[in-house]
Amino acid sequence: MEARLELKLSQKLIMTPQLQQAIKLLQLSRLELQQSVSQELLENPVLEELPQEAADEGDEAEGEAAPEGTQEKLPDSPPEPEVTGELKSDLELGPQWDEYLNEMGDGRDYGNAEADDKELPSYDQTLTRLPSLSDHLMWQLRLSTSEPSLVKGGEWIVGNLDDDGYLRSPLEELAQQSGVSPSEMAQALELVQSFDPLGIAARTLQECLLIQVRQLDLLGTIVEKIVQGHLEDLEKRRYQNIAKVLNVTIQDVMEAAQIIIHDLEPKPGRPYIVADTHYVVPDVYVFKVEDHYVIQLNDEGLPRVRINPYYRKLLSRKDSVDKVTKEYIEDRMRSAQWLIKGMEQRNKTIYKVAESIVKFQGEFLDQGISQLKPMVLKDVAEDIAMHESTISRVTTSKHMHTPQGIFPMKFFFTTGFADGSGAEVSSLTVKDVIQKMVKDEDPAAPLKDQQIVDVLKARGIDIARRTVAKYREELRIPPTSVRKRLS
Repeated sequence: MEARLELKLSQKLIMTPQLQQAIKLLQLSRLELQQSVSQELLENPVLEELPQEAADEGDEAEGEAAPEGTQEKLPDSPPEPEVTGELKSDLELGPQWDEYLNEMGDGRDYGNAEADDKELPSYDQTLTRLPSLSDHLMWQLRLSTSEPSLVKGGEWIVGNLDDDGYLRSPLEELAQQSGVSPSEMAQALELVQSFDPLGIAARTLQECLLIQVRQLDLLGTIVEKIVQGHLEDLEKRRYQNIAKVLNVTIQDVMEAAQIIIHDLEPKPGRPYIVADTHYVVPDVYVFKVEDHYVIQLNDEGLPRVRINPYYRKLLSRKDSVDKVTKEYIEDRMRSAQWLIKGMEQRNKTIYKVAESIVKFQGEFLDQGISQLKPMVLKDVAEDIAMHESTISRVTTSKHMHTPQGIFPMKFFFTTGFADGSGAEVSSLTVKDVIQKMVKDEDPAAPLKDQQIVDVLKARGIDIARRTVAKYREELRIPPTSVRKRLS
């Protein structure tokens, strides 16, 4: 046993604050990146957004707030100070990084074009909105009765309808909560069920359809009988069973089924559902120029930031600030530099990944989904010498605009099956083939899963029946019994 000193060399990964911020920026979507940069601009006084006028004029000098990329100095401006001390080691990031800090301009246009008057919405579009289901029903309720108990009961019923227009709450519970008697609540329900749209405030699908049957004067017909007791057989298209029980022909059953399917609405509230429209803004544009593809990053709308030169000059004046203020400015200066470098590294990494995807999927860009090749994260990682986790972060919540449309970058990573020639076929290509086969099938004799398997094997694609069933469900293709149409 003795105490001694010895040297040992080892390598280990340390998650520095710079690395953590770079990883965080890498996996952010465009909207999240905009929010993150805007938040940093609010919290960090050292960081500032490059003025729009300066960006449009090629970073032309403009007083004290001139961009750092300006080579000429104004006559009254002092020479650029040399930063010394502890901050100097953090600022010395190599000649390329110094050049980036001093020359922020990279030749790309970061500006946003001002909206033309023709693109602005009309005045009435800014003031009006579509009526909701509740508004439509309340308007009818106030026109139909002035009796306080019915109005109150109707308001409770309308307020408890779901998006499909169904009343899911028990009537007794609503009566107890509202203070309206059960009999008056039942009268209010009957009143609301007579409103437009037909079938509103029903408690079951059968009740919804029967309300519409009554309003359309179809009582006593085959349509009413099917709705009353044969909805399950109708769903599974067991027309023979319905015809046998009702003692009618199959043709009569099919005609009644067409009325139920096309004239009756199982979800009365559906026309009043206002869906929010979410527009996809691509992060990468891929254009074909002559015989090769060009990749361009979408920088529009992203703030272009720089380090305020005022604070850099302030640090060089030893007696101008106290020690606490100097340490704060140095800390904010580091944070600003890490953000700028992280954004630049993010752009470079996205470009490399997009370039690799274009190289692997060139045939898809030319011909479409039928030529999509199987690809995994490891393929791109080995191509650009990065880790698979980095590729996963880059492709998360990112979209690519291609000649075939806009796709998530994750779309290009799929598994594959071997075909007869030994090449691999993407699973998305197989799904597309299955969808086309079902679309072109004979409605009277739809293809079974095993038949689809046999057709794919004849084309050289070896696939299991359970895989075909899985893909069919993912494509929302119903089973054979539901797809069958009798002539």
